[in-house]
Amino acid sequence: MPWSFRYALLMNSTLVERDVLERVLREAMGHGGDFAEVFVEDRSTSSATLDQRRVEELSSGRDRGAGVRVVVGDTTGFAHTADLSERGLLRAAQAAASVARGGGGVRAVALDTLVERRTRVATMPGDVDKARKIELLVHADDVARSTGAAISQVQVALGDSTRRFVVANSEGVYAADHQVRTRFNISCIATGDTGMQTGYRPIAGTRGFEMLSPEAVGEAASGAARQAITKLDARPAPSGDLPVVLAGGSGGILFHEACGHGLEADAILKRSSVYAGRLGQQVASPLVTLVDDGTVEGEWGYLALDDEGRPGSRNVLIENGVLTDYMWDHLRARKEGRVSSGNGRRQSYQHLPMVRMTNTYLLEGDADAEEIIAQTPRGVYVAQLGGGQVNTATGDFVFGMTAAFMIENGRITTPLRDCNLIGNGPDVLQRVDAVASDFSMTPGTCGKDGQSVPVGTGQATMRLTGVTIGGAA
Repeated sequence: MPWSFRYALLMNSTLVERDVLERVLREAMGHGGDFAEVFVEDRSTSSATLDQRRVEELSSGRDRGAGVRVVVGDTTGFAHTADLSERGLLRAAQAAASVARGGGGVRAVALDTLVERRTRVATMPGDVDKARKIELLVHADDVARSTGAAISQVQVALGDSTRRFVVANSEGVYAADHQVRTRFNISCIATGDTGMQTGYRPIAGTRGFEMLSPEAVGEAASGAARQAITKLDARPAPSGDLPVVLAGGSGGILFHEACGHGLEADAILKRSSVYAGRLGQQVASPLVTLVDDGTVEGEWGYLALDDEGRPGSRNVLIENGVLTDYMWDHLRARKEGRVSSGNGRRQSYQHLPMVRMTNTYLLEGDADAEEIIAQTPRGVYVAQLGGGQVNTATGDFVFGMTAAFMIENGRITTPLRDCNLIGNGPDVLQRVDAVASDFSMTPGTCGKDGQSVPVGTGQATMRLTGVTIGGAA
């Protein structure tokens, strides 16, 4: 069967018939519900891992089911089922609707014309032979080990997911999407006189297998290996308040965690965010424009439709340092009399949607990255940030720096051992005093309230006038 015909057939196949969805919604609303929604999902995944030249994992899976939620006032009832028959869906609707206590009678629900989207893909991951995937992993291993004799351990993994969903609700929304995501990552360990050091590189996108060319995989492998080898000469990081230069793409996670979560509407409405009630106020340096953008096609956090059937959108949150908006899902936007910003996301059909980021980034400036470094007499250059923690109520954060260097006399010099970056989100936003034009994005996974979703973060090289370094020197 030709690929184009096969793909069209896959897209046009119906997870649940329209008339069944309407009957399920009618049942969900029949006990006094204010709002009801059915989310049906079919997800296929595969993964392969090569560890120390041995295939440790080669797996695939499939998960299908539906979640039904019913809202009555401020109370939400939710039930999910793996039974996609009409009987199974009706039972889930009845369970979710059991939160209603006021009666209200049966309401007719008529769905709008189906809005259908799909990821543009040249090569579906599921069409790629497993042997070809293993060859790619072996190629990455070979490149990493050939980078230097100090490389003692290499682990390579790739995975992909194909996710189809249909969402329908009592307001007439009827939408479907077909999302394809592909990811590759490599971890290397270098061993020397000072012990062991690690290096890591990911490749990820809302794209097909075509993104994993041997050249792209080889570049990531050599980058991870070089990072591990370079860190063998690392010295303890200084401690105290120092200027910090964040490399392009590397610091986006800092702003995602330290600022982005505090701009999600659930935190705002609960008054648990330091940004609550500050619309129109100057909250950052005039050099800072922060955007959450689900429309960046191909990026890891891209979505044509969110998990409530709303189109992904570009939302400017902070413009020239002024707080302009928050991120909204449908229910919280509905409560405030406004429209969703396309930020309603869920991990799977077994989870309720909530306000989540997509691709969150700071717009580039017009400075030169090398000049920013040259104009910094002493500081720390962060090439890669690791994981971190943030308190959204205060904005206080702690992040690990997995690749950092000293800046001395305007030059990048000695590599530093892993250390921490400690600060406060609103304070850091005020300390941005230079932004370059070398914008780039980094893929990541965002965890919130027990759910994980793919996100992108990004920024150009930028300088913070002072941040606390939790070093050992």
